[in-house]
Amino acid sequence: MSEQVNNSNQESAISVRAMDIITALLFIAVGLVVMVGSLKLGASWGADGPEAGYFPFYISLIILLSSTVTLYQAAIVNKKKKTESFVDSEPLKQVMAVLLPAIVFVLGVQLIGIYVASAIYIAIFMVWLGKYPIWKAVTVSFGVSAALYLMFEFWFQVPLPHGSWFNPLEFIGVQ
Repeated sequence: MSEQVNNSNQESAISVRAMDIITALLFIAVGLVVMVGSLKLGASWGADGPEAGYFPFYISLIILLSSTVTLYQAAIVNKKKKTESFVDSEPLKQVMAVLLPAIVFVLGVQLIGIYVASAIYIAIFMVWLGKYPIWKAVTVSFGVSAALYLMFEFWFQVPLPHGSWFNPLEFIGVQ
């Protein structure tokens, strides 16, 4: 593991120590959820062998123990990692420029369907990050969405999500 301190001119968005603590806490939560579920299923050895929750229980126990050790090391032992940068501000902004619209896209798939959400997502990315003219972005986004519609709905006969709020494609007969 690297022990170098961030010497760049960029501002650190979060330290390695903070990320270690956050990650350990998340894995502790996951371990607890799996452990509780395993106990509900039965985590002991029955007359005919292990019950359904036996192996998940012990896997979650290992996750809990290792996450607790990681939390202890990050919070108590390795306080010098407070100055070590996990990620700088500029690379984090670049990642968030892709991650946040992707999250909105996934939500859009649920609400307005995959074809319309894909067309909007592709067009926005082409204009915003790719710096393409709007007419090219609209053409490509509609072309890709139409190709996906034809491929999945007609050729493979696999319906993809059309939207739970409303289906903007109802006017052309897509149910």
